[in-house]
Amino acid sequence: MNDVPNHDQLPLPDYDHIPLGTLPTRITGLSQEQVNQLLIYETAHGNRLPVVQVLERRLDALRNGAEPSGPAVPDTPEVGEGRAGSPVSPQTSGPNVVPPFHGNPAYPSQPDK
Repeated sequence: MNDVPNHDQLPLPDYDHIPLGTLPTRITGLSQEQVNQLLIYETAHGNRLPVVQVLERRLDALRNGAEPSGPAVPDTPEVGEGRAGSPVSPQTSGPNVVPPFHGNPAYPSQPDK
């Protein structure tokens, strides 16, 4: 059996956190050897059937003449470091809004009659 690569040896950074829906496009730039590394790692760790199927389909395509396309290590913004969106400051935040009170003030857990 092939040696199982360590997580830090995988061709995709943060492989374990890549959403399944984006995996097919993330692996298009990888070689047959790199996809095989992911498959070995996956079967030894998570062994998630949908992930295994995506990797096996890509390996079959590469074995049948498909060529890697796109960047070898594609951008993965959903697992990247740092924060997304705009920073919030007192100058850019909205007004403080207090939700309206519903019910009897003397008995907050009871509805107003």
